[in-house]
Amino acid sequence: MEISQFCEFFMLFAFGFSWPFAIARTYKAGHSGAGVAGKSPMFMIIVLLGYVGGILARYLDANPSNDWLCFVYVVDMMLVSTDLSLYLYYSSRGKKA
Repeated sequence: MEISQFCEFFMLFAFGFSWPFAIARTYKAGHSGAGVAGKSPMFMIIVLLGYVGGILARYLDANPSNDWLCFVYVVDMMLVSTDLSLYLYYSSRGKKA
């Protein structure tokens, strides 16, 4: 593993490690009826687009040893998508009430 791959993995791991806490906070706030005010769906969409850019960079690099990093990007994208989905669910549920 090259040092640049390790640094990129560390960045992805750090970002990915924080998302379960954000998901738990969104779930707790939405489930308790407190609402999801303060969450930014635009921020989450921008983060998702950033991850897409990272995956594209890995594939454009045409280095097969980078394929495992794409998996980490996808895992992070799934976490962000989960938080965004919870936000959308609870915000639409709050509007109906």
